[in-house]
Amino acid sequence: MQCKVEICGVNTARLKVLKSDETKQLLIRAKAGDMQAREELISGNLRLVLSVIQKFSGRGENVDDLFQVGCIGLIKAIDNFDITQDVKFSTYGVPMISGEIRRYLRDNSALRVSRSLRDTAYRVMQAKEAYMNDNQREPSVEDVAKMLGIEPGEVVMAMDAISDPVSLFEPVYSDAGESMSVMDQIGDSRNTDAAWLERIALTEAVDKLADREKKILSMRFFDGRTQMEVAAAIGISQAQVSRLEKNAVGQIKKALFPA
Repeated sequence: MQCKVEICGVNTARLKVLKSDETKQLLIRAKAGDMQAREELISGNLRLVLSVIQKFSGRGENVDDLFQVGCIGLIKAIDNFDITQDVKFSTYGVPMISGEIRRYLRDNSALRVSRSLRDTAYRVMQAKEAYMNDNQREPSVEDVAKMLGIEPGEVVMAMDAISDPVSLFEPVYSDAGESMSVMDQIGDSRNTDAAWLERIALTEAVDKLADREKKILSMRFFDGRTQMEVAAAIGISQAQVSRLEKNAVGQIKKALFPA
């Protein structure tokens, strides 16, 4: 009983491992309708499921749940495997098991993604797999977009939507006992203390202006109007607009940069 680990009540230390020839014969029998052979294939490939779910460890997911979902992927792989192809069952089974687990994690994620976006992502993954089988290389975004008849941006958005979220505190680099997290690499040059204080000072300076000066600055610098357009809208001359604008800007500068 040494190294006994139970998952879903299964003692993983006693799991049977099928040889390649055994697997091939069982697949032939299972395709012919032999349910006993199908059961032996399932039980004989449970270690394959275990090897796959190890890749998804550390996410806080219940291992029993992942194992059950992985078994569903294994059953699908057995039922859909083409015995006429010169491909090892494990080569076909691992992506099927992984795909089933990824769909489970995606559909049960705390980050909700629209159904249409998930469907697009699933089609993208299928297209990528088909392209790799035909061309023996990873397709580009443009290749996948052309295959599906969609824009490259839709491909990128769909794949980003199902990417696993990364913690801001996840270490990305470690040296001499000191680690650097994602948070350490994120810089915000806009929302610094200095910029925050400048915005407060600017708001206070604008609040001290007369209403007409505020309106002129708003029309000039937010609406993008010319001095002539502002003059026509307010009912004063262009020269008056120029003077009032210059006076308002001068007051703001004086408030922000006192001598």
